[in-house]
Amino acid sequence: MTEPFRQQPVLILGGFLITAEAYAPMVGWLEAHTQQPVALVPASRFDWLLTSWAFGWRRLLDRTAEQAETLARQSPTGRITLIGHSSGGVMLRLFLADEPFAGRRYNGRQWADRLYTLGSPHTAVRATPLRQMVDRRYPGACFADAVRYIAVAGSLGEGEGTALSERMAARSYQAIAGSTALPGDGLVPVASACLSGAEPIVLPGVAHGGAFGPRWYGTPEVMEQWWRDA
Repeated sequence: MTEPFRQQPVLILGGFLITAEAYAPMVGWLEAHTQQPVALVPASRFDWLLTSWAFGWRRLLDRTAEQAETLARQSPTGRITLIGHSSGGVMLRLFLADEPFAGRRYNGRQWADRLYTLGSPHTAVRATPLRQMVDRRYPGACFADAVRYIAVAGSLGEGEGTALSERMAARSYQAIAGSTALPGDGLVPVASACLSGAEPIVLPGVAHGGAFGPRWYGTPEVMEQWWRDA
């Protein structure tokens, strides 16, 4: 008989320049639903600006490791669930690896056995050097033998986004995928967010963030669509 799924603590690494208050509804929904500790990796806008360089990534991944270890000690399964929004999802793919990065080995697989990525730009025609490095060294669901990868993408229809998403979508899709006529969440096209080898979940009417549309990945009613209890 298959052992029933047990809820476990959750650790969230947010997206570029997005601060903690944006994730409060997500944290609250997860705490109520899982009855487990839920933590958000602290990251200021200044911290995110530093992620143009490897030491900026290490600053955030060091905090991730510290919190992951603490949460795993409290976990009924001995493991935790990771959630990465946007750039955070790409960084958590690196966090799972046990090869050295910027002078440290993270091996996040020792603590985490699930990774959700929400609107993460996994592949891009014009990716930053660090994102290129992640996809080159750890392509797709690289550690699927030990970690369950779930890649969530949003697809906005006409009139479902904000003025910001309408302004940014074409330029962003062109930079990421080399085309403007693509489905996406207003910032990241679906094809980029659906990591190869991961379980794909494409959600109509869902935006990259609150600034891009009224329903985004952290909206409680949307979370009910992508969260997996088993």
